[in-house]
Amino acid sequence: MSVIKFDLKSWIARHRHATPIQYAGAALAVWMALSFWTLTPALHRHLFLLLLAAVLFTARFLGFGPALFCSLVSAACLDFFALAPYYSFSVARATDIERLTAFLAISVFAGSMARQKTLAELRADRSTREMAAIVEYSCDAIYSSRPDGTITSWNRAAELLYGYSAEEAVGSPIRRLTPPERLEELEANGRILNSGGHVAPYRTERMRKDGTHCPVLLSASSLRNVRGEIVGASTIARDISAEKQSEEAIRRSEKLATTGRLAASIAHEINNPLEAVINLLYLARHDSSHAAEYLKQAEREVGRVAQLAQQTLGFVRDANASGWMDPAAIMDEILQLYSRKLEGRKIRVTRRYRDDCQISGHSGELRQLLANLVVNAVDAMKEQGSLHVRVAKGRDWQSGREGVRITVADSGSGIPRSQLRQIFEAFYTTKRDAGTGLGLWVSRGIVEKHGGSIRVRSRTGGEATGTVFFIFLPQQRAMSRVA
Repeated sequence: MSVIKFDLKSWIARHRHATPIQYAGAALAVWMALSFWTLTPALHRHLFLLLLAAVLFTARFLGFGPALFCSLVSAACLDFFALAPYYSFSVARATDIERLTAFLAISVFAGSMARQKTLAELRADRSTREMAAIVEYSCDAIYSSRPDGTITSWNRAAELLYGYSAEEAVGSPIRRLTPPERLEELEANGRILNSGGHVAPYRTERMRKDGTHCPVLLSASSLRNVRGEIVGASTIARDISAEKQSEEAIRRSEKLATTGRLAASIAHEINNPLEAVINLLYLARHDSSHAAEYLKQAEREVGRVAQLAQQTLGFVRDANASGWMDPAAIMDEILQLYSRKLEGRKIRVTRRYRDDCQISGHSGELRQLLANLVVNAVDAMKEQGSLHVRVAKGRDWQSGREGVRITVADSGSGIPRSQLRQIFEAFYTTKRDAGTGLGLWVSRGIVEKHGGSIRVRSRTGGEATGTVFFIFLPQQRAMSRVA
């Protein structure tokens, strides 16, 4: 019956501008009502109801104009067939006139209400179809699930992203899309959604049908029924593989640029021990009595050169494997590499380190992070400035994690308050022609990759000006592959 009704609505919708068909349909409805009244003895006393049903049918499917025409034809039929004198269009009693008037009023009102309901349903159907089309043809993977995690809908973009067809996905658990190491994340999202909350967009990984991992930007929200009860969740996943590859290429370029900026300092540091080695070899050749002592000193100088080369490689080496590292020792390495620049500007460096501050992470990336902050601090200061660095144990009071806090403070000109919110954006720089605008953007990415946080404070007015960067790195954390 519902299929027949749907087909009737579709046919009427396609021919809604055919006015003769609409009014012919109204006349046919009246004829059907009269036929039932004539052929069914049980309905002989209910002609009013039959004709009212014809009016409602006409209003529901053909429009208000045909319904009004149907009401007038029905009133004429009542007068002709049901009211004395029969088979005549004259009315003998005042009560019959009242009955006809009441019938017309009820028919017009009921027809109007039926038509309004039809229009509302048509608008709702059109909106539903439009929303379904938007979801189905969206470029983002969109799927819904029940509170127990069973997938209930699956659009075309989800098929392309995950590799599962709609027949394979619908009815299966959502856990099959989540890598094993991220099941806790999935459970945490489920608790938020089942309590009526929503999950703001964040970067994570999901697993395709072939087992490969895909970086996505994921967001989710709860679904409720008309009574406000939570009946499931809707999830949107956007493939950011191309974006991740572009960001990784930019980070590698910035890493090489950082190494290039170190070239002058490294050349100076290597040149001194090389000169010492040449002099010591000359002395050993011409003074055989002290040759062993000269050669031992030359070995120490060569060791210094090897150490500098190892530190330089730490900036450009691909750091896929993480390990334990000492941020204080790495900070000393950075200050040593930039010692010539610091001494040339007569910048006073103050170090405050706490013992046993080791953390797990990528040492090459930490070198790049600290080098960016030190270079920015030096560039912001004039001669005889002050650079304060501090490395100490700390705690993230929001999550309760133990870790290390690194502070880099300078006495430079400071950063205006209007620019503080933009300094971590890619390609934004306050150095005009001297900067690439990628240093702090890459630095924030390194900190987030290690599960930490970076904050900045700056002052531009008054006697004391300068900028302070506060970094927190957790003691141990599994490295995110989508950082």
